[in-house]
Amino acid sequence: MELILLRHGKAQDTNADGDFSRVLVEKGREQARRAARLLKAADALPSIVLTSPLLRARQTADEFCQAAGIPGSVIQGWLASGMRPETAIAELVAFREFGRVAIVGHEPDFSSLIEWLLGAEGGSIEVKKGAIASIRIQPPSRRGTLCYLIPPKLVDDGEY
Repeated sequence: MELILLRHGKAQDTNADGDFSRVLVEKGREQARRAARLLKAADALPSIVLTSPLLRARQTADEFCQAAGIPGSVIQGWLASGMRPETAIAELVAFREFGRVAIVGHEPDFSSLIEWLLGAEGGSIEVKKGAIASIRIQPPSRRGTLCYLIPPKLVDDGEY
């Protein structure tokens, strides 16, 4: 399967109701829409989008799905901030039939997952807000092949 990782877009720095309730700022919404347009232009849209329950991730997934013209996302508690790579792979087994699956989540979770799948050392991967990564995996195997990691600056610079 192809696993697409979309880190949530730029959000509020703080929220009086706590980290769970931080909302996307307009730049974050636009990052999600541009990611959708880029993947659509590349004929690489996911069949399903799974998202963290945190508000900024859900809003990123909503903007992405709307801009891509695909059905809405499915909230997955295991994608909440603090996700462990072993948990992600175990949970993704249930979604293999979709072929191309996108997950919307957080740092340092995504960097840790990519490093774990590639057998890389800690601190060697950085997934910035609004970045898109793709890894070919065969869950439950813990090995993957990096297809691409596109930082938000490159996603933000083009018109699709």
